[in-house]
Amino acid sequence: MLLRIDHVGIACRSLEEAIERYSSVFGLATSGESSYVQLLEPLGDDTPVGRFLARRGEGIHHVGYAVADVVSALETIGGRGVRLIDRRPRHGSMGASIAFLHPADLGGVLTELVQPRGVRET
Repeated sequence: MLLRIDHVGIACRSLEEAIERYSSVFGLATSGESSYVQLLEPLGDDTPVGRFLARRGEGIHHVGYAVADVVSALETIGGRGVRLIDRRPRHGSMGASIAFLHPADLGGVLTELVQPRGVRET
C-alpha cells in the first residue's frame, strides 16, 4: 500500500532561515522531485504548524507516505482501527490528494498519505 516516503515535514519559525540552513548544510535545493524535505512555516500562531511550534518548537512535524490510491488507503487503514483525521482526501501541495492519520494510533507520528498528482492505482 505504501509506495515510498514522499516527504518529511519539518516545522520551522522562519522559512527563509530554514532554506538557508538546509541548503548550506546538506546542499539541498528547492525541488518537487522524488522524496523531499518539506519546510513548514506557520501562517499564524493559531494554525496547526503554529500550535506545534508553540508546544514543541522546531522539528519533525509529520511523515508523508506516497500511496497509489488515497481513498483506498484510507478505507484499508481506517478498517484496521487507525483513527483518520481526514475521512476524505483534500488538496495538498503540488496537486496531490492528501489525508492525515491520527498520531496517537501510530506511535506519536502524525502521518500523511499522499497520492501525487498523476499517480493512479494500476
